[in-house]
Amino acid sequence: MRIVVCEAQVPFVEGGAEYHVRELVSQLRRHGHQTELVSVPFKWYPKEEILAHAAAWRLIDLSESNGTAIDLVIATKFPSYFVRHPHKAAWLIHQYRAAYELAGTVYSDFHHVELDVGLRDQLIALDRRMLGECRRVFSNAHNTADRLARYNGVEAEPLYHPPRLAERIRSGPLGNYVLSVGRIESVKRVDLAVRALVAVPPHVRLAVAGDGTQRANTERLAQECGVADRVDFLGAVDDETLLELYAGALAVIYAPFDEDFGYVTLEAFLARKPVITAMDSGGPLEFVDDGVNGAVCRPEPAAIAEVIAYLDAHRGYAASLGDAGYERARTVTWDGVIEKLVGSAS
Repeated sequence: MRIVVCEAQVPFVEGGAEYHVRELVSQLRRHGHQTELVSVPFKWYPKEEILAHAAAWRLIDLSESNGTAIDLVIATKFPSYFVRHPHKAAWLIHQYRAAYELAGTVYSDFHHVELDVGLRDQLIALDRRMLGECRRVFSNAHNTADRLARYNGVEAEPLYHPPRLAERIRSGPLGNYVLSVGRIESVKRVDLAVRALVAVPPHVRLAVAGDGTQRANTERLAQECGVADRVDFLGAVDDETLLELYAGALAVIYAPFDEDFGYVTLEAFLARKPVITAMDSGGPLEFVDDGVNGAVCRPEPAAIAEVIAYLDAHRGYAASLGDAGYERARTVTWDGVIEKLVGSAS
């Protein structure tokens, strides 16, 4: 089949959503389909820009290219599913979260004022209409599907996918550091890990692999907490470095607020490392079972510190959690995902 995958791309930003889309293109090609990636830049500020960027996608007709029909278009995150095509499917990474469940929280610039409420209502109505055009709607996790049903009345089937580095991830001895992977943004709550280090045995370090708008603030927090000498802010690391970090970690801390999916969880499990997450972290809770393959605790530094200290003192137990995580993660494959997505064209 001739397939186009659509993504809204913020220039110079690369994270889980971008890896997700590029790996989808790669896997479709590996399964024998002619596949192209169409990217359109996205800017979310000021808020008035959001509808303009959605309208830009609506102007695009991908029904054919150079006189030859395109069999299927797969949209991903907002607003790529505004694109026009008679056989359009959505594998939703997420909508514009600031206008949905994050509205009114510290993680969003949407507040309960007339202008914001009006724009939010308009976005929700447009999403309902555009997603309603799709032959099938899939999501990357149950958490995303639940939001679709709650806000838009749209049913979606969750499709889990392996992380980008799945075939290369390896395990290693449990080291003396806990690992945080991903963008350093408010909603990712890397600050919880930094604050937790205060109450953790002094030989345990924190490695932070990732960059973001909150990096300087988080580095300043480490100084204020007196743990700067035990936190390594590594920035965006290459794949080999990331694989080494996973292999040597004691555990992986991944406690974002209401995450959609969180490929970090599966990467940690494939490296046989337990995952420490929070009760309100959303997507990771679809994989992390407390006391089975990781720990689910309150989103508080003291609670996270208690888990880290216990894993450090009981390394056989930590290893058993990691082994259980591996057994969970290895069942997630691409074959079923591709079959479902391609089947949506019929």
